[in-house]
Order: sequence, then structure tokens, then C-alpha cells
Amino acid sequence: MKKLFTLFAAALMTASVNAQENTAITANKAGDNWYVGINAGVATPMQKWDYAVLGDKGAGFFKGFSPKVGVRVGKNFTTVFGLVADADLYFEASEKSLMKSYTFIDGLSVDLLGTINLMNAFAGYKGEPRRFEISALGGFGWTHVFGGVQSNLMNAKAGLNFALNLGSAKAWQVYLEPAVVYGLWGNNTYGHALSPYKDFKFDSRAGIIQLSAGVNYKFGNSNGTHNFAKAQLRDQAEVDGLNSKINELRNAVSAKDGQLSQANQTIADLRNKLANQKPATAAPAPVKKEGTVLQPTVIFRQGKSIIDPAQYANVEMVAKYMKNHSDAKVLIKGYASPEGSAELNQKLSEKRAEAVKTALVKKYKIAADRIQTQGLGATDKLFDEVEFNRVATFTDTAK
Repeated sequence: MKKLFTLFAAALMTASVNAQENTAITANKAGDNWYVGINAGVATPMQKWDYAVLGDKGAGFFKGFSPKVGVRVGKNFTTVFGLVADADLYFEASEKSLMKSYTFIDGLSVDLLGTINLMNAFAGYKGEPRRFEISALGGFGWTHVFGGVQSNLMNAKAGLNFALNLGSAKAWQVYLEPAVVYGLWGNNTYGHALSPYKDFKFDSRAGIIQLSAGVNYKFGNSNGTHNFAKAQLRDQAEVDGLNSKINELRNAVSAKDGQLSQANQTIADLRNKLANQKPATAAPAPVKKEGTVLQPTVIFRQGKSIIDPAQYANVEMVAKYMKNHSDAKVLIKGYASPEGSAELNQKLSEKRAEAVKTALVKKYKIAADRIQTQGLGATDKLFDEVEFNRVATFTDTAK
């Protein structure tokens, strides 16, 4: 018998693993998958009980019935396995009552049972409970018989649960549950209603058969449902494709940074050439000096007034210059390329100049009163390349 039970348990575990292989299930936290329920039914002895000590020989299989009510609290740990705590009260219906206690309540039984969802174990979990499910349950507990001849004993309980899951959320469950309860070792020897025979064994002479109908309510879970749910998994090919796209975008950003660095170098070279050029005439007309133009510039992307990370090197050069020359005062001129309306380009050039000033003040701690800004709108005169005209320039007005 023991080998047969071990073989059945191993087969059940194998079927459960195979049925749910590669399945990620949500709602496995400690507070998930709890339920409560109530039930009612009847119980009858497995065979005739001899109440010789009490002078009565009446009760037997289908000859002695007791109505019962019960409550239960349970938790499903996986889609297959769970635990439930049961408490049942048996009542005296007649002189041939189940436990012959001669009291309104014949007996009390409290059990801790393991549950196995047979449908999920062998056919897998589909993401929500099936409309109809069959579960097996079994375990041990304690029984107390009331009345003149009281007894306390251990019991063993096993049964099948035939359940219907109701509602769109399947939070309610109604069920029909036939079960057997065997009396085991206890403290009286009268041989009535679950009484033991001084040895620890499953004996039908101390057992009952019962049929219960009940309803369970399953509480809400952390996944937003009242049951287990399958996680939405991506296959490896999709993950690899997304990673490849991310790497492509990173490479594109790196290439753009390189292009911006080259553009800055070109601008610096052009400014050097402009600074080194001599006047075309021997006697140029006098021009009012507006200050010294500093070589660093800040280039912006089209339509943007946010400083690119690669451009902060030039802003830092100006900050160092102003720290090294405490008397320097800088005018920042913002420009835009000719695309778009004049009004839009004017506002964009002003925002670019202000963005550079903000960086100097907040990031490099330059006093705000040493910096002025001026938005000069759109131009295509500074540089031949259109994109180079989306720029902010620096002039030291103290020189």
C-alpha cells in the first residue's frame, strides 16, 4: 500500500510539472489565493454500530443520519496544491443519531487537509480556473463527541470536491463534496460514533460517510484577479530583436556625438582663420569695438534649445575663462538657422542664449550679473553649413 501511494504521488508531481512547464504564474504572495466557505450536509455510519454498553442496537449505514454544517478557510499555494482548515458540527436528528450523544450537538470535528486540483495537475492551468473542477483532499484532525459518554479522538478525512466556478471573475465557487471520516486512536472504547478500538488504524467500524454542499469566496489577489494568472512572457527571439535595436540606437547616438565634435573643431578652425585674416584695405573705416569674440561656441539640434551633453565641453571652456579673468563680462548671442518662421526663430535664438547662461550660472557657479544674453533670430551668414548657424557665441564685452 505504501509503495502504491508513493508511486501515485510521484506520478502526480511529474504530471503537474509537465503540464505547467515554461509557465510563469502570478499571484504567489503570502496574502494571495485565500478563500473562506460554508457548507451543510448529512452523515451516516459506514456500517452498523453496536451500542451494547448503552443498551441500543439501532444506528447503522443509512439507518442513522445526522445533519451537519461546516466552515472552512483555505489557501492555494500553487495551481495544484493547497491547504484547508475545516470545522464541522454534527447534530442529533433522532434516537438513531450519528454519535448517540443525546444532546442537540452530537459532535465537533476539526481537520487540516491538503488539497490537489486534479484538473490542473494533469491538464495544466490555462490562465484562469475552469468552469468545472475536481479536487482531492485528505488529512487528519480531532473529533469530540458530546453527551453523557464523551470522547476525544484523532480522525482521518478524505474526499473529492466537485466544484463550479461562477461569475466573470470566478471569485465564487459552489461545490458538492462526498467524504469519509475514520476514527483513529482515542480515549473511550464503547464502539459508537467514531469511537476507536485502542489501536491506530483506519477501521470502518469507527467511520462515517458524509455528503456536503457548500460555497466558497476567493479573496482578491495582488495581480488584480481572484485567481492565479499566467504572466505575459516574451520569447527569446523577440528579446534578442529588442536588444539589437537598442544597440543600433546607441551606435547612432555615438556617431552623432562624433559628428558634433568634428563640427566644433571645424568651427574653431574657421574662427582662427577669420581672426588671423588682415584687413582688405590699408585704411579701414573706424569701427566701434564690441568686445573680444571667444572661440568656443555651442551648437544646437534643429528646433531645440537644450544643450547636448557633447557641447558642455565648450561651455566649460567659457566658464574657466571667466574664472581666470575676474573682470570679464560675457555677452551670449543666440542664433537660429533660416528654417521656419521669423517669430519662431527669434524666440528659439533667445532660448538658446538663456540656456547657455543658465548652465554657466547653475552648473559652473558664474555670477549672473556678469552675463548678458541676446537673441538675434535666424541667420545664414555666420557659416556656410546651415546647421552650424544653430549656435550660441560668446563675446567678452570688457575688452
